Amino acid sequence: MATMPIQAEESFCCGIGGSAPGRASASVSLKLKTENGREETRSWRLLLAQVKAFVEADLDVTLEGQEAIFILAQASETIANSAYCCAQQGKRKTLQRRDLDNEIEAVDEFAFLEGTLA
Repeated sequence: MATMPIQAEESFCCGIGGSAPGRASASVSLKLKTENGREETRSWRLLLAQVKAFVEADLDVTLEGQEAIFILAQASETIANSAYCCAQQGKRKTLQRRDLDNEIEAVDEFAFLEGTLA
C-alpha cells in the first residue's frame, strides 16, 4: 500500500520523549495518506546518546550542549523524513544515499548540505 505525505511542514510533531525509562530521544511523527484516503501516522525515534556519540567522534568539537544535541537530532530526522518521501516515490521502503542526495538538491532549506556527503 503506497502512502503519500500530507503537507510536511504542518505534519511534523517534535518533542522529547523516551522509548525506555531514562533514555531520552528526539521523536518526529509524520502523517501519511494511503491510497484509499485513510490517514496513517508513523513516528521515528533517534536516541540522543547516539547523536552525542557522533558529535564526540568529531575531533574539532570540544564541548557540546544538550540543546545542540537535541537540535542536531531533530534536524537529522527532518532530513531523513523528507528523503524517505523520495524513497516512497521509487516504491521502496529503504532509505538510500541517493534519496538523501536528491532531497538535498531539491529542497532549498537543505542547500547548505550540498557536497557534505562526498
